[in-house]
Amino acid sequence: MRVSVFTEPHRGASYDDQLRFALAAEAAGYEGFLRADHYRAMGDDPGLPGPTDAWLTLAALARETSRIRLGTLVSSATFRMPGPLAVMVAQVDQMSGGRVELGIGAGWYEREHTAYGIPFPGVGERFDRLAEQLEIVTGLWGTPSGGTFSYTGDHYRLQDAPALPKPVQVPGPPVIVGGRGPKRTPELAARYADEFNMPFKSVEETAAAYDRVREACDRTGRTGSGRAPLVLSAGIVVAIGRTDAEARRRAAPLHEKSALPPEDPVVGSPAQLVERIGEFAAIGATRVHLRLIDLADLDHLELVAAEVLPHLDGVR
Repeated sequence: MRVSVFTEPHRGASYDDQLRFALAAEAAGYEGFLRADHYRAMGDDPGLPGPTDAWLTLAALARETSRIRLGTLVSSATFRMPGPLAVMVAQVDQMSGGRVELGIGAGWYEREHTAYGIPFPGVGERFDRLAEQLEIVTGLWGTPSGGTFSYTGDHYRLQDAPALPKPVQVPGPPVIVGGRGPKRTPELAARYADEFNMPFKSVEETAAAYDRVREACDRTGRTGSGRAPLVLSAGIVVAIGRTDAEARRRAAPLHEKSALPPEDPVVGSPAQLVERIGEFAAIGATRVHLRLIDLADLDHLELVAAEVLPHLDGVR
């Protein structure tokens, strides 16, 4: 089982906080450090000291870490134009020596868009734009050196793009598509992604989502095409402790009002987290992203590393 940590800096974390956490995660043996890409906190909490841009942060972390993988879970397709996004992610991939992953979604949190003047079209158009962005970004990365890439869609048009810079990873950084959508999300994952992620839901809901994605892979011809099978991953909200009181203290922020949909956290002992990860493995997950709530709580990070990771077969 591959294990990454997932963080939400928009809840309140400076770049230095994130650097400290990423270095500790690298030292503790986690495979990856992935972060949300949001421009404001959920609910009424302002998330002091304020937002940090995901890709600026990951570029800096690329130079200050050496092994851990880095990525977004997920960037919103409404935030950036696809051509510059492809350039940005490819550059960070170069800066990291090939350790970057692009998680990308349609975007959903209207309040951060209105706060910063970012257009927020209806859900249908957002998914249309996401589909075009996936085609453009992967097309730019996959264009042979010396070639150009052109594209005409309903929302984006590229003409003779030099498709540079090239990422270190070939044909490009792994693309993660995820979410709870029952129709377009599985289809987009089957067509363009390297990983499908179901975020922070129950094992039963996640199993149903995996079945939808498998069906989409069959329907789109991905199955049997020679392409690598989709990595299936799960997000797990984690609040564990050496005692029940410690676990409850770490879970306290989960009771705050939030715009997020209901989640299925693991609150309790390290053994309970090992058990939950095993349940996800049984339905086909080969990777988990553990959402640790407080970036200042390095003891939590180290507790999971010491008491959970050694019990997972093939962890890295």
